[in-house]
Order: sequence, then C-alpha cells, then structure tokens
Amino acid sequence: MASTMEGRSVIVTGGSRGIGYGIAEVFADAGAHVTIVGRDPQVGAQAAARLSSDGASVTFLAADLAEPAECARMAEAVLTRRGAVDVLCANAGMFVSKRLADMSEADYDETMDLNMKGCLFSVQACLPALVASGRGRVVVTSSITGPITGVAGWTHYGASKAAQLGFVRAAAMELASQGVTVNAVLPGTIHSEGLQRLGMDLDEVASAIPLKRIGDPRDIGHAALFFASDEAGYITGQTLVVDGGVTLIE
Repeated sequence: MASTMEGRSVIVTGGSRGIGYGIAEVFADAGAHVTIVGRDPQVGAQAAARLSSDGASVTFLAADLAEPAECARMAEAVLTRRGAVDVLCANAGMFVSKRLADMSEADYDETMDLNMKGCLFSVQACLPALVASGRGRVVVTSSITGPITGVAGWTHYGASKAAQLGFVRAAAMELASQGVTVNAVLPGTIHSEGLQRLGMDLDEVASAIPLKRIGDPRDIGHAALFFASDEAGYITGQTLVVDGGVTLIE
C-alpha cells in the first residue's frame, strides 16, 4: 500500500503537531511529497525540518484555515509548488473545554470556523486539483466525540465533529462522479499536546482502553494512508473508528 503514495502531492492541514504530525510522518515515510499547513510559522518550520531530516519531502505553509481566502491561497500555493494535489488530509482542528452554561458565541464560532468551515473550504479550494489528479482523495479527521460519544464541556467541539460526518457523506455523493473519494477517520484518545493540556492521569486513561494503551498519532496516519491509497479506491463516504476499542464498552 505505501508504494502507491510514491511521488504524490499530499496536504495535511494542522500537520505541525499532534495527530496531524503523525499523519504527515506516515505519508512522508510512504514517499509522498507532503505539505503541512498550520497557523504558527515557527512551529510549522520546525516540524517540517524534523520530518524531512531523513530525506523525506516535507515543506510547511502558514495559513489560517478558518478563513476561506486562506484555504484558497493554500491550494494555489501547493499547486504552484508541487504541480498537483492528490490527497487532502483535512485534519486542522481545535478543542477547548467550555461548559455550555458559560459558552459565548465567540467560543462557538472559533471552534466551528476551524473544525467545520475550514474543512469544507479546504476541500472546495483543492477540488479542481483533486479532480485533475484522477485519483483525488479527501480524508477528514473527525472524532469519536460527537458522532458516537459525548464529553461534558465539549458541546461545541462534538457538534463540529458530527457536522464533519454529514459533510463527508454529502461530499462523497457529490464528488463520486468526478473520481474523488471522501472518507473520515474517527480517533479516540491519542497522545498529543492537547491531551497533555487536559491534565489527565494518562496511566488511568490507558487502563480504561481495551487495548490498554493511548493511541499514537501514527495510528491515525496509517488509517488515513489506507483511505488515500489505490486499494481504497472503491471506498467513499465511510468512517473508520481508531480508538483502541473504547466505543465497544457499554
């Protein structure tokens, strides 16, 4: 499967850290030309340098994908630099805990603008190149939180992640005739900076997972790589839960 990524142009939004970094690493290891996109130029440049230190083809592009114009600029820049966009991993997102009683419109808008609007307009911006590729792939990073489970304090986040799945299914129908597939990966608990900020006892968290470990960002990367591969060319509008078995617990 990895050989099918050789030389392909892959965008990973939110690829500077966490799950996005793991996705970028997996695609780079598979021989893709990877562009990671993020808001922080310093963090992004450092991430690209680490990912390309062994000769992999990884570059960084700074963009705030909560703005549709920035999504368009991203697509244009990658097309100019790489000559193609074969895969878009729409991973950029945020989660900030906020109780419903305390939530402001600004809190809601900030989360929805990046998680949902950024996803939709990133796909829109890349669509002409994905169609021209002849093997265009969109892989959305959703979550088990919202579509399957709920977490107190994450009503806005859960809503954004559930909305992404509605988008995936409709977009898959709309783009199928143009040869572009659209699928989603639903991570469970994954090692990331965001998880560390929550201040949980990670050993206790791991003990509650059937596989007895917290996921690695590369676990999500491997799922995304499958959806992007030629072998998954007849799969669209689908979701893949990668959670160590958490959602099997009653």
